[in-house]
Amino acid sequence: MERTRDVERLGELLRLLPPAPEGWVRAAQELPFARRTLAEIIERAEADIAFREELLADLEDALAQAGYETDERTLAELRARLGAG
Repeated sequence: MERTRDVERLGELLRLLPPAPEGWVRAAQELPFARRTLAEIIERAEADIAFREELLADLEDALAQAGYETDERTLAELRARLGAG
């Protein structure tokens, strides 16, 4: 019974909070896709030497040629993981 009251109280307190900013909500929705895409690119770069060399030579062009759409955060993370300046 105590647990039920705690959960109800928590619900009441959460309802008092203002809504999350739109940018936070959008980022939370996009994060799983971005992580999957990042993991896919890294996995492919590890398995395909030619693709890795293309990424290292011109990251943005190689990704565009491979059909990936990326943002600045993804590019920065890829540069860090690939050791690309």
